[in-house]
Amino acid sequence: MIFVSHVIPVNEPGEPRLDRAAVWEGLVLKANNALPFVPAMSDCEVVERYGDSRFDRDIRIRGDAFRERITLEEPYRVVFTRLSGPILGTIANEIEGEGDDMRLRFSFALVLVGTPGISEAEETYARTMTGDYIKALTATRDAMRRIAVSDAA
Repeated sequence: MIFVSHVIPVNEPGEPRLDRAAVWEGLVLKANNALPFVPAMSDCEVVERYGDSRFDRDIRIRGDAFRERITLEEPYRVVFTRLSGPILGTIANEIEGEGDDMRLRFSFALVLVGTPGISEAEETYARTMTGDYIKALTATRDAMRRIAVSDAA
């Protein structure tokens, strides 16, 4: 099993300041259409809604197809549960702290279907996946900043 958790500050000197509402709005936008937020993703389509805070989406990352169930836990966390695909598990995007101390944390616990744990294949995939998720975390924050600037204009 691959476990990773990484956190970055939301507000930094010289960058557009985001409040919790703007960060939450960005996470909701990302949950519905991750393409502007996740560089490694090539497809993202909501396929079924179960209410305002739960829905399924089909995505494609690096050529692999997945179905994820999205749960919005307003205003703190979005949980992505992989229902199908070659990598299963859970991903969480969380808002921590407040004001200038607000942080964005991405965490995941994933398994490669048909691959033994603590294997070379799992470790190789974990390195690539970790890099992709750290890029997605930074890209998500940067997209939130672009949205805040365009909304203010």
